[in-house]
Amino acid sequence: MNKNLLPQDLYDACIRIAERVREAGGRALLVGGCVRDALLGLESKDVDIEVFGLPHAELERQLALDFTINHVGKSFGVLKIKDFPIDVALPRRESKVGSGHKGFIVASEPEMSFAEAALRRDFSLNAISWDPLSGEIIDPCNGRRDLTAGVLRHTSEKFIEDPLRVLRAMQFVARFALDVDPSTLALCRQLEPEGLPPERLFEEWKKLLIKGQKPSMGLNFLRDCGWVRYYPELQALENCPQDPEWHPEGDVWIHTLLCLDAYVQERIRDEWEDSVVGFAVLCHDLGKPLTTFCDKDGRIRSPGHAEEGLIPARSFLARLTQQRELIDSVLVLVLHHMRPIELYKARASDAAIRRLSQKVGRIDRLVRVDSADRRGRLPVKTDASPQGQWLLERAEALAVKDAAPQPLVQGRHLIDLGQSPGPSFKPLLQQCYEAQLDGQFCDLEHGLKFVQKLLKSSSSN
Repeated sequence: MNKNLLPQDLYDACIRIAERVREAGGRALLVGGCVRDALLGLESKDVDIEVFGLPHAELERQLALDFTINHVGKSFGVLKIKDFPIDVALPRRESKVGSGHKGFIVASEPEMSFAEAALRRDFSLNAISWDPLSGEIIDPCNGRRDLTAGVLRHTSEKFIEDPLRVLRAMQFVARFALDVDPSTLALCRQLEPEGLPPERLFEEWKKLLIKGQKPSMGLNFLRDCGWVRYYPELQALENCPQDPEWHPEGDVWIHTLLCLDAYVQERIRDEWEDSVVGFAVLCHDLGKPLTTFCDKDGRIRSPGHAEEGLIPARSFLARLTQQRELIDSVLVLVLHHMRPIELYKARASDAAIRRLSQKVGRIDRLVRVDSADRRGRLPVKTDASPQGQWLLERAEALAVKDAAPQPLVQGRHLIDLGQSPGPSFKPLLQQCYEAQLDGQFCDLEHGLKFVQKLLKSSSSN
């Protein structure tokens, strides 16, 4: 284990916690993702610590000697260390008593063995523990072996008690390019969603898109285990044909997977922006199954698929999240994902680009979707998208690359010109904004002259 893969202050806090626990007669182990990532040579930004041999009250007393405890997770047996991304918990025994992700009775068991505690985790690569004081690695489920072999394997038959683990498998496969052990795949096929809460589903899908190195592998796993049937909008992409001249890679499912892998190469490490663009790439061709047909010349066509894709895209996203801003941001990219190539071929005017910016908000997002769409075909293109590069340069010159143009003429300006607020304000301001988009003026001084002409013309009539 390389301690340098943790920020120094975080590592020092972990050592202090482990020392306090040892002084009280217990043992503190780093567990789960931080250990897995360290073994892979990846940096960790947060830590889970499991404490053995101390009752909860004594653990809390020891931690309070050096840290402030945030009790947000206390009902789940988790103590959060204020000012540090550290969760501290005792080993827990979980008994399945009902359906769904929350159908468990959870009881802390400080005297549980390391091996038994490991078996309650989902996958062997997440069941590795590390003692920061002795440096010992405890690996009862052979997680290091599976990491080296690139295999995702469940720890025990209790895996089937939590159906969310299927989606966790999806994003782990994508993040670490893993092959799923056949026995684990068989267990996944037995599971059903059981009314999993949307927010938990969304987190796994988001990790697929913002952390996955090969999202195609995660989605192919979802298909292989049968869970794609719970996402009919995606399932419909399989075997939906495309014109081989433009899409020699095959059907829309294959194209979408290639697009997602291409999108990964252009992520910008901004969670929100990558989430919006990632979901847009995933959803951009959901309208093709609804519009694809073979014309009289034998050509496969999908006219209007961008517009028709709004309904399935909205349906898919609404089952994952209620974040209205995210859904709206994704849908507008789906609707306009063909515009970069259309505007490029037409060598569109400044006005057309301003109007596109006004509709999509951020042209830079749309260019990223276009780039993934272009590169998501065979043979894979590695050069920059000509239409994307052209559009981005034009948008930057017009100062609309990452934001829609804001109206220069506001209601307060009309009041300053002697107008009284009323029903006439809105259409007058809209007329000014349309003229601004058309390029009739580009600063407030000329905008005011424009509106004065409108007012003069109106009064003379």
